[in-house]
Amino acid sequence: MDLDETLRELRRAAVPAFADVIFIHLDDPLPVGDEKSAVPIVLQLHSTDRAPEPPKNSDRSLTSLRRSLPLCSEVPERVHIAGTGPLSRLLLTGRPAFGDAPGIAPAVSELLGAMAGAPDTLPPGRRLIIAPLHGRRHVVGTVVLLRRRNRPAFTCDDLLVASQLATHTALGVQKAVMYGHEAAVADTLQRTMLPSSLPEPTGVRLASRYLPASKTAQVGGDWYDAIPLPGNRVALVVGDVMGHSMTSAAIMGQLRTIVQTLAGLDLPPDEVLHHLDEQAQRLGSDHIATCLYAIYDPISQRLLMANAGHPPALLLQPDGRVEVLRVPPGAPIGVGGVVFESVEMPAPTGATLLQYTDGLVESRDTDVGSGVEALRAHLQAPPRTRAQGLAAPSLESLCDQMLGTLGPRARDDDIALLATRFEGFPADSVRYWFLEPHPLTAGQARRLTDRTLRSWGLECMLDTTELMVSEVVTNAVRFASRPISLRLLRTDVLRCEVTDDSPQVPRMRRAAPGDEGGRGLFLVNELARRWGATRLSTGKVVWFEQQIPRK
Repeated sequence: MDLDETLRELRRAAVPAFADVIFIHLDDPLPVGDEKSAVPIVLQLHSTDRAPEPPKNSDRSLTSLRRSLPLCSEVPERVHIAGTGPLSRLLLTGRPAFGDAPGIAPAVSELLGAMAGAPDTLPPGRRLIIAPLHGRRHVVGTVVLLRRRNRPAFTCDDLLVASQLATHTALGVQKAVMYGHEAAVADTLQRTMLPSSLPEPTGVRLASRYLPASKTAQVGGDWYDAIPLPGNRVALVVGDVMGHSMTSAAIMGQLRTIVQTLAGLDLPPDEVLHHLDEQAQRLGSDHIATCLYAIYDPISQRLLMANAGHPPALLLQPDGRVEVLRVPPGAPIGVGGVVFESVEMPAPTGATLLQYTDGLVESRDTDVGSGVEALRAHLQAPPRTRAQGLAAPSLESLCDQMLGTLGPRARDDDIALLATRFEGFPADSVRYWFLEPHPLTAGQARRLTDRTLRSWGLECMLDTTELMVSEVVTNAVRFASRPISLRLLRTDVLRCEVTDDSPQVPRMRRAAPGDEGGRGLFLVNELARRWGATRLSTGKVVWFEQQIPRK
């Protein structure tokens, strides 16, 4: 499956047991699949080998022995083959030939260049064989085999051996090219399905790594994601599709899209995994995946997590202790009929959540449980270091430290890693109210907004913010049957969120001159930097953001 290894084996088999010098030329570029070779064909000198010079003997000096065979540096690196030339005709026949066969000398000269015509450069008689590398449908190159003058010439049986060597090499080259092409396509497919960049939500910092498997293994289906949710929360996802193939990468992309869609509905983690399991079964019963889904709320500083057969996450505490999070593992996605369970736990400011796939902790010699414990021990800070209260390592260095546990061993699986540091949300930068839905609620919301913005020193934003709050709250009051919530958050932007129990998501429309309503969202769209509406499992949330002036 490896081109260099295939040619290395050819050189090892031919030199010095069969020949003293070998030159291997390959098409540039090598044809892939059934595509036609480029015209004219360009051969690139890919690799050479030369047997050690024999010791001096009585009838020939060492200098003359060196002159009896061409040096590797004397052979042209690139050869442009004419479409109707002698070398082209030899390649089309696909059969090896001796150097002294009729009409072969011009082909040898075309391949080896001007040095082929120099006196005493090539050995005389049948001490040269030129063999085309002919695969199933294409010529992929040539092999030139040379013997010194002090060695018996090639025989007809040797010509058969050269033919077998060339045939097996050509098939190996084609297989390696196809494997490399498919692996590159699958790797590109997988990488394009992973996030090109991570979001930067308030109250959390993120870092990630993706490490493909060793070249001897095919591409896998590992993925990670960070999805912003309403209320400054963020969904943290790591998953792994079983198997190593382009199909695994394609299934991974579909599952990741399904997770993003389910996350947009703001479902709890166990519900997300339940619906993901249902959708995975529709993709086929032979597709199994694991997934660890968590939701972090920087305001309440809580973490909600559910697991579908995935390795447990690690929580690096601010004091340096590393804890394995005990979440019921559940069954993998795609099994069907499984109940998943969400577990809520504290997420203190300064702690770091580490999610990863099994390629980091599992190998042929190590099971998942032992690998997780070894990783925990590797990341655990010594007691004396914890007592000194040293600063936590950066997320980037922490990711590198985790990958450093792999060592030099070849990996059979790819690795996805997501590190999340909890920064929380300042208590004095959030205000939250529940309001009964009645005609006077909009005025109450305006007064609460006015009081809050004055306490934050944002008097310059009062008029526009009160107007937009009034419009959004009025719209919520029209459809709500239960108390609505109003939340104001201050970061680098001012964000307002209004939540009600109605699933009807408002849409902006153009009001006619005689209409009494229909202009509220139009005003929000004109005044806010960003706005949106998200359907929740218990209703919806309408939000808008404004840039806070620097002064």
